[in-house]
Amino acid sequence: MPTGKIIKAISGFYYVQDGEQIVQCRGRGVFRNRNITPLVGDFVHYKADNLSEGTILGIDERKNELVRPPIANIDQAILVFSSIEPNFSPGLLDRFLVQVEAKEITPLICISKIDLLEVQALRELEQYAAIYQQIGYVVVMLSSTTTAGIDALLPHLDGKVSVLAGQSGVGKSSLLNALDSSLDLETAEISTHLGRGRHTTRHVELLSIADGFIADTPGFSSLDFEGVEAESLGACFLEIAFHAQDCKFRGCLHLKEPACAVKQAVEAGNIEQFRYQNYLQFLEEIKSRKPRY
Repeated sequence: MPTGKIIKAISGFYYVQDGEQIVQCRGRGVFRNRNITPLVGDFVHYKADNLSEGTILGIDERKNELVRPPIANIDQAILVFSSIEPNFSPGLLDRFLVQVEAKEITPLICISKIDLLEVQALRELEQYAAIYQQIGYVVVMLSSTTTAGIDALLPHLDGKVSVLAGQSGVGKSSLLNALDSSLDLETAEISTHLGRGRHTTRHVELLSIADGFIADTPGFSSLDFEGVEAESLGACFLEIAFHAQDCKFRGCLHLKEPACAVKQAVEAGNIEQFRYQNYLQFLEEIKSRKPRY
């Protein structure tokens, strides 16, 4: 039975790449009865009489998946944040980082439009970049006028399935166009009334770029922490997880517990205060959310 990877899904049709050919498929009726939905990124088994009439018969086990956007088997998330319009937000970046760390997806941080910043603002942004690099993240600074940042990004794409994510208007489609000019993806100007870009991406599709795949995904501006529990939140902050190994009590939430190594690290300056405050804010959101039945 032939096998392939779903690279695009539109209106109930799944486009399965098998070597050099792409086969248009539908899912088996039994999938619907079992509430199973094939996802972009799935490795599937299919049968087909021709390139436009195939049927997906089975789906291999996924190593991970996201609900929004609906995609599976992701190696890394390229988190795109603009330095201006909309302004860079460490709080929002940390929300994205928690989401991808919780799914055990490797994050890569891209900060765009740095050429539009005044000197002082650029220095402040570089300080944030240095902090995240010290934590252990790869940070790539992108200009809207040169390809220097693009050249630094390319080696991280080879052989990987990457999700491109970030607020609307930060330049995700522009980044993809810079990576591959043949894509000619639609981009949107920033709305001066709302301060954000209009959505230009309407479906999830894996694009073949730099010997890997990148998913261009619909933009969104807020993230909840569904699937992240209070006890596991600390593991989504790399430096908190590192110091938590030395806490006196297992399951320490780093609030008011005695002999908390994380709070000691914050006081000593080994964990940035803004990161710890974001952790506390997210923890409160998780603890106060209403249970779902």
